[in-house]
Amino acid sequence: MTVLDILRYPDSRLHTVAKPVAVVDDAIRGLVADMAETMYEAPGIGLAATQVNVHLRVIVLDVSEARNDLKVFINPEIQQSSAESKVYEEGCLSVPGIYDEVERPDRVTVRALDLCGTPFTIEADGVLAVCIQHEIDHLNGKVFVQYLSRLKQSRIKSKFSKQDRAAA
Repeated sequence: MTVLDILRYPDSRLHTVAKPVAVVDDAIRGLVADMAETMYEAPGIGLAATQVNVHLRVIVLDVSEARNDLKVFINPEIQQSSAESKVYEEGCLSVPGIYDEVERPDRVTVRALDLCGTPFTIEADGVLAVCIQHEIDHLNGKVFVQYLSRLKQSRIKSKFSKQDRAAA
């Protein structure tokens, strides 16, 4: 397994829409293993393939306290969202050190493929629902800061651009 480089906002590649996985094979399983290692090492609770510059519809997450409940979603699709929404503080491995409140549906029903290519459906609420929606946003080319005000987005972009210039 390999720890992969995570793209950092405002990298334009984070806005690439991921393509569906045609076949769940050893290459996809290897990608999932590398993504899981990267997520745990970061440390984070979710990671989309887009964030590691692989533009396929694959996400991994683990919202457990013990960090021992890896969930894998290949070609995830939200089938249903609750009318009720909830505000959670979100962060992102691609936007390190930035946390802000985002309102999302409180419950979702998601259909995806597992590591064997078998379809499954899961109903999620709370932090798991938020994490799934956050990672699916990545697959659709959207970063959580896009839910924030234009002023906050501008400040975040400016902060990371300055950091990048200082590091160069």
